[in-house]
Amino acid sequence: MNPSQGNAAVTPEHLFQSLNAYQLTAAMKAAIELDVFTAIGEGANTAESAGARCKVSSRGMRILCDYLCVAGFLAKNGAQYSMAADSALFLDRRSPAYIGSVAQFIAAPALVAHYNDFTETVRRGRPATEGTTSPEDPIWVEFARAMGPLQLLSANPFAELACAGMKPQKVLDIAAGHGVFGIAVAKLHPEAQIFAADWAPVLKVAEETARKAGVQGRYHLLPGSAFDVDFGCGYDLVLITNFLHHFDRDTNVRLLRKIHQALVPGGRVAVLEFIPDENRVSPPQAAVFSLTMLAVTPAGDAYTFSEHEAMLKEAGFTDVKLHPLPPSPHKVVIAQR
Repeated sequence: MNPSQGNAAVTPEHLFQSLNAYQLTAAMKAAIELDVFTAIGEGANTAESAGARCKVSSRGMRILCDYLCVAGFLAKNGAQYSMAADSALFLDRRSPAYIGSVAQFIAAPALVAHYNDFTETVRRGRPATEGTTSPEDPIWVEFARAMGPLQLLSANPFAELACAGMKPQKVLDIAAGHGVFGIAVAKLHPEAQIFAADWAPVLKVAEETARKAGVQGRYHLLPGSAFDVDFGCGYDLVLITNFLHHFDRDTNVRLLRKIHQALVPGGRVAVLEFIPDENRVSPPQAAVFSLTMLAVTPAGDAYTFSEHEAMLKEAGFTDVKLHPLPPSPHKVVIAQR
């Protein structure tokens, strides 16, 4: 077809926006690191005043802020900048909902590097550059510290859903990381004892979070790989949050069988994940997460509900149900022993 014929509204704009998307990542990361949104929120709302507040050139600040206006994170009236609603809520450090720390992990050079030869990754069906699952890798501690504030938004609704109709006494938090999900259960049920499983360096972050929340006396550490550490038994509830997507189906079934054995009869498992629809292309945020798993894991995926259901049933669980968790992009799968 001759490009000059047909629909005259078709342009390559979408193509160029997509190929230049790395610029938006770089601009957002710079703005967060320089604390631009906080500066504007405090009233330093021109290129000159924001530049002085953030200790950068006024030229650099003007061009960065103009770009962020085009991207929808700022607005401009004359020479003055103001924040969009989501920027004010999530990126102004004074806001209780501040989550700017996520840039430290999401845009970390070690993660971005996985996309440098993505063609080869697609060709192989696994990362072109193998990552690490070593407990000594500092990226997992960075993950726990950086992503905790983001997960606070969904921790309480998740805890309420996971504990609906029960008062758990003994709770296992798999790959606890920052600890916010298990700690949310501890705050909801003052009688609950929380056992957090993760690598020892990461559990130091969870322990700090538990101390700040005032539940350290009921917070117990199980350092080591979830596949190897002895969980013990007698759990009423097991939390598996953002973990199964790292592994292939058979590995997940093996872990789920181990969890099944650790639960009391009638106990419950609550799985929080990005769960795409069966068509795998909606909703958008859950659907595109499979690409992340292709880039950074040998065999992980964003599993559909039917795939979660099959894994759980093969591991011995029954009554598998899917629950939304608005406004989070995650969903929750709950099953019974």
